[in-house]
Amino acid sequence: MERTWNNKAWFLVLPVLVLVAFSAVIPLMTVVNYSVQDTFGNNQFFWAGTEWFEELLASDRFWQAMGRNMAFSFIILAIEVPLGIFIALNMPKKGWGVPVCLVLMALPLLIPWNVVGTIWQVFGRNDIGLLGYTVNALGFDYNYVQDPFDAWVTVIVMDVWHWTSLVVLLCYAGLVSIPDAFYQAAKIDGASRWSVFRYIQLPKMQRVLLIAVLLRFMDSFMIYTEPFVVTGGGPGNSTTFLSIDLVKMALGQFDLGPAAAMSLVYFLIILLLSWVFYTVMTNYDAER
Repeated sequence: MERTWNNKAWFLVLPVLVLVAFSAVIPLMTVVNYSVQDTFGNNQFFWAGTEWFEELLASDRFWQAMGRNMAFSFIILAIEVPLGIFIALNMPKKGWGVPVCLVLMALPLLIPWNVVGTIWQVFGRNDIGLLGYTVNALGFDYNYVQDPFDAWVTVIVMDVWHWTSLVVLLCYAGLVSIPDAFYQAAKIDGASRWSVFRYIQLPKMQRVLLIAVLLRFMDSFMIYTEPFVVTGGGPGNSTTFLSIDLVKMALGQFDLGPAAAMSLVYFLIILLLSWVFYTVMTNYDAER
């Protein structure tokens, strides 16, 4: 008997497709339009072709911002992923401590990005900030406004404080899904704690770790609000990431063509790197 298909259900998806078109596709087409044109005001545009893309790719300013973005993302991943795994492994699996730990872990994620930046801006000040005052009282010359290294440390610690909880919660979800039979078998075999982690816990967390790495990479590579509020991209250009540089170019200098070209290249870089991360990690998981 030949089966007949009813495609009327696609009409239920139509409102979503229309919403996506208006919220994503149409603005993207506007950016593409600006990226190949130039304007001298009065709403008059002139064809520029690939001029803005060529100028962008030949610019030291762009590649320096790219280098800062890459360095920041890899430092964040190198800190937050192992730290998140460690905290998740040491969280209680039963009892009253479970909801307490989950609430404490979720609290930083509930704070808006601009509020996080404001908190750390005040926290790191030398005159009224607890962090700045304490570090200087210990004999260190800490000033994130004037010293690029201090600014980087402040931004990194702020991001670790804000987003490690996401890795913790994802890893904890993977850990609690492991049946007790695995641990009982390991105990009978006399397996060490490292062996349990290596052969039981880590393989069961691989899929959630893939999600955690992808989310944290994309978020860290697109970071804007927190460092902008804390340092404004300074001192100098030491914490001027691609997102901050893009906003300065579009709103500060009002260079719409170069800014549109930069936003497209920025988008393609994030898309490409996320695809590489996903492909490498899923292939590794399949081989195992």
